Amino acid sequence: MHDLRTDHGDTGSISIRLFTDAMRISAKHLSTGTPTIHRPDFRSPGGMYDTLRPELITATETQRRLMQMDPTYVVEKGMFMKNAFPYLEVRRPFILGIRERRWKPTIAHHFAKLLHTKTGKLTRVYTQNIDGLTNSVNLPDDKVVSVHGNLGKASCETCGTAMDFDSFCDQVESKIKDIYNPENGPKESEPICCDSCGGATVKPQTVLFGSSLPSKFFERSEEDLPSTDLLIVAGTSLVVSPANSLVYKVPQTTQRVIINNEQVGQELGIDFGPDAERDFFVQGNCDDVFLDLICELGWLQDLNEEADNLPEDSMNLVRNKNQ
Repeated sequence: MHDLRTDHGDTGSISIRLFTDAMRISAKHLSTGTPTIHRPDFRSPGGMYDTLRPELITATETQRRLMQMDPTYVVEKGMFMKNAFPYLEVRRPFILGIRERRWKPTIAHHFAKLLHTKTGKLTRVYTQNIDGLTNSVNLPDDKVVSVHGNLGKASCETCGTAMDFDSFCDQVESKIKDIYNPENGPKESEPICCDSCGGATVKPQTVLFGSSLPSKFFERSEEDLPSTDLLIVAGTSLVVSPANSLVYKVPQTTQRVIINNEQVGQELGIDFGPDAERDFFVQGNCDDVFLDLICELGWLQDLNEEADNLPEDSMNLVRNKNQ
């Protein structure tokens, strides 16, 4: 398997060949696997699911037992349609943090924008992240598919009517109790109701367990994949279906670059063998790797212009690269 990192001396020749030869480039999970964001995490050890305390959540005893057995019931559609409070209470700090722009896009996010603006070859970014950071680097909306939705938009789960996000956040702040810092919100949660249907089912536009993925994912992937020359897969375990299907639905001629801390996707047909020709593995943190690629492609000055808008860890990486 080829290595693209500069400390192995191969970044220049391989990256330039891949990025100049490819005419249509798709990126999967480009914004994932970048711990420099320092935002609340749901799945990792020590994250929200791992530390969930159902006894603090507004729910029936039966619902609390379900969450105790499996914390992901917090985001299960059947649970939400009966009681929206577990979802809203658990995600309250994340929802309000999105409005406050508490988290900034990293080097990996900016790479996607540079790929689009500098080459015009970016077909699409498919991200399973729900933080909306891929959109925040001013990529055109049609270039981003948020596979599992976006916390930065709100609508009614019952009738689909959109609610202004600022208005929704105002109600989250005033009506939904803070189970992490109780002094920050009301003592008891109150329903956030839809102006159209009256249902207490307004939430961020994220996909609940038991719901279908957005039709945009299936429509765009069917449109994009047959003509993709290069697929970049970054910072993902490739275990969540159907999002992981992108790696084996591209043509056999498509080059695939896997950027991750460990090898993934062998069961999906990715080849990490010494004789692999279409697959390239880059081991490391996404920000480190994408910064190397940005430098090799001659885009460092463009990234420097965004340095003040990066998280501190990403900013330090860029500063060190300029020394």
